[in-house]
Amino acid sequence: MSNWPNYAADCAQSQGLQNLLVIQELVRQQKQMYGQRAHRVDDRIVSISQPQPHVRPIVRGKAKAPVEFGAKIAVSMVDGDARVEQLQWDNFNEALTLQEAVEAYRERYGVG
Repeated sequence: MSNWPNYAADCAQSQGLQNLLVIQELVRQQKQMYGQRAHRVDDRIVSISQPQPHVRPIVRGKAKAPVEFGAKIAVSMVDGDARVEQLQWDNFNEALTLQEAVEAYRERYGVG
């Protein structure tokens, strides 16, 4: 317990440094977009209040939620067991993931 104050201070300092680095990158991205008169930049930081500054908007085109935030995951089910086929913070094409998952299923279970 005697190390607790030092540990808490170290964590706070580390989190402060992480926040500073995220804000510096955010400023760099904003300057780049302003200088290029652009509305997008690769791996754009959209929120510094998120626990993960790497969260990206995923444009889904749904009526209820045209833009979603967070990781995108592809899951396959076999006999009630779930297998994560792909997990990314950036958007990906589900059709390609489906093809890869089907091929992996055939290799794993000797089907086809």
